[in-house]
Amino acid sequence: MSLSFAATLNPHPTSAERRAEILANPGFGQFMTDHMVTATWRKDEGWGEGELTAYGPITMSPAAAVLHYAQEIFEGLKAYRHPDGTVWTFRPDKNGERLNSSARRMALPELPVEDFVESLRILVEADEAWVPAADGGEKSLYLRPFMYASAAFLGLRPSTEVKYSVIASPAASIFVGGPKPITLWVSQHYARAGAGGTGAAKCGGNYASALAGQIEGAANGCDQAVFLDSATQTYVDELGGMNVFFVTKDGHLLTPELTGTILPGITRMSVLELAKEFDLTPVERRIEVQEWKDGVASGEILEVFACGTAAIVTPIGELRWEGGSAPSTAGEHGGEVTRGIRARLLSIQQGRSEDTYSWMQRLA
Repeated sequence: MSLSFAATLNPHPTSAERRAEILANPGFGQFMTDHMVTATWRKDEGWGEGELTAYGPITMSPAAAVLHYAQEIFEGLKAYRHPDGTVWTFRPDKNGERLNSSARRMALPELPVEDFVESLRILVEADEAWVPAADGGEKSLYLRPFMYASAAFLGLRPSTEVKYSVIASPAASIFVGGPKPITLWVSQHYARAGAGGTGAAKCGGNYASALAGQIEGAANGCDQAVFLDSATQTYVDELGGMNVFFVTKDGHLLTPELTGTILPGITRMSVLELAKEFDLTPVERRIEVQEWKDGVASGEILEVFACGTAAIVTPIGELRWEGGSAPSTAGEHGGEVTRGIRARLLSIQQGRSEDTYSWMQRLA
C-alpha cells in the first residue's frame, strides 16, 4: 500500500437523532454521511497523501478539465452490517480492478487496488454509525469512489492533476414489498456506446448517453430502456446501468458477451459464478434482440432479469418496441431462478449464509 490517510474528523457531525431519522427512510443517494476521503495525483509526483475530512463542497477552477472534456470515472459498491455487528463489503478488489481499467481507457492514473480498498475502510470506519442495522431489510451503505481531472487547462490533453474521492450514502432497497418486474423499451434511435468507445469504462458519459433512451422509454410507459449494438441495432448490449441475463428451457444462463461496449459488472461476474448452484450452464455470447422476442413467445426463454449494484437482481417483464411487444415471463415477483439468485447473493452479502466464494471483505 502506497497511500496513507490523515484523519480530520468532522467537528459538526450529524446528530444521532437526525441520523436515526435518515436511516429509517434513507431512499437512495439522497443523504450523505459526515466524512469523505480525498487524494491528489500530480504528473511529476504521483499520488500524494490521502485525507479523511468533513463531507463538503468541492472547490475547482471553471477551467478544470473534467468540466470540458468529461475526463472522469467512478465506482459503486455497498457496505453491509452483518448480524454480529461487523461491516463488510462485496468483492471490493474487483471494483478496484475495474476502476483501473476505466482509468486506462480515460487516460487517468491508476490507483493501487490496496489503496482503493483502504480508502473504503477509512471512510466506513469513520462513518460506521451510518451503516444500517442488520435487521433493516435490504438497507446498506452505498459507497461512491470517483476520480476526475482537476487541472485548470483548456487544451485537449490528459490532465496533469487528478483528484480521487470517496463519499457514502445510506440506501434502502429500491423495491417496496419485494422486487417487481420492470418493463423495458428497446431503444432503436439511441446507442449507449459504440465499438472502440467507452462502453466498458464506468464513466459518467455512458450514463448520460443512456438518458435520452430512458426518457423515450418512459414516454412509452416503460421503466427503463435496453440498448442494442450501435453498428447494426441487432444485438442486445445492456440497460442504462444494468447487465441482462436470460434463463433458457435447455438449462443455459445466457448473457451478452463483453464486446467492449458493455460494462463488465461485478454482480454480472458473480451471477455467472453462481450459475452452477442452480444447475445452469453459464454462456456468454452475442444475443440478437429478435432471439429475445421469439424466445419468450415460444417458451424457449423462461426468465429474463437484469443485475447491478443498486438493484442486485431485477426481474424483467414485458419488452416493448415501436410497433410491438413481447409478453412478460416474470409473474408478479420474477421467476424461480431470478428469485433464487437474488436471495443467494443477498444472503452472502448480508452475512446470513457462508461465504464459500470468499467474496466478502471486512471494513469495520
